[in-house]
Amino acid sequence: MAQGNQAEPVQKAHLSSRFMLGEELGRGAFGQVYKGIDLKSGDTVAIKQIALAGISSSSLQGVMGEIELLKTLNHKNIVKYVGSFKTRTHLYIILEYMENGALSAIIKPNRFGVFPETLIAVYIAQVLQGLQYLHDQGVVHRDIKGANILTTKEGLVKLADFGVATKLGELEEHRSELHQHVVGTPYWMAPEVIEMTQVTPASDIWSVGCLIVELLTGVPPYYDLQPMSALFRIVQDDHPPLPENITPLMQDFLMSCFQKVKVHSAPAFCAACFASS
Repeated sequence: MAQGNQAEPVQKAHLSSRFMLGEELGRGAFGQVYKGIDLKSGDTVAIKQIALAGISSSSLQGVMGEIELLKTLNHKNIVKYVGSFKTRTHLYIILEYMENGALSAIIKPNRFGVFPETLIAVYIAQVLQGLQYLHDQGVVHRDIKGANILTTKEGLVKLADFGVATKLGELEEHRSELHQHVVGTPYWMAPEVIEMTQVTPASDIWSVGCLIVELLTGVPPYYDLQPMSALFRIVQDDHPPLPENITPLMQDFLMSCFQKVKVHSAPAFCAACFASS
């Protein structure tokens, strides 16, 4: 089966007795995401195709861990897992289709551009509901950013891409590994993640603050810097620079997200914190 070429027979092909593969929606680190049809239900789905050739055993283990985690999650603000299967050459993960795509794409200048605070409040309230559910399950997402927040045409928001998510108990069991690998995306990372001292639910809340800046301005904090310089500034500065001309309520909320403490637990954030803004 060919990969990565929209003109090849991989498109509009039967993957199995249940799924048909359609147009390419995007590409990630390990493969492509396609639009598909569930021949059993008639539902449109998203199909993540991962080539087995060339993928390291640790990366494949991470993908399989994502599948196992997705199987356990059930919340209206978490992307739904439909199924997965493997062929001789590829691994396929079937997920619900989010027709409006990622927030990072929606805010591009050639689409809608950046959002007003009122719309951000609608979206962030749902992000927080999804995170509250995850944290209640003992799971930290570790990669909250606009590209991993998907939406439907009805305005429903769901967290996606759990490739680096982890359970807090597993982090404790593998504490030494935390000091060897930094995971996430630089501009959205919390200071304690960069310094490799700890990962807690509060690390996701810091990333929510960066997500809000991204939705307000089109880019996360420090995006004008090279990644390594940005990481240094995240650790050294008291807090990331705040966008100009935001309301006092938004400023207060961002400052609540950008809390730097050595030992901390997740603040009591909930959807109600933002729903009234």
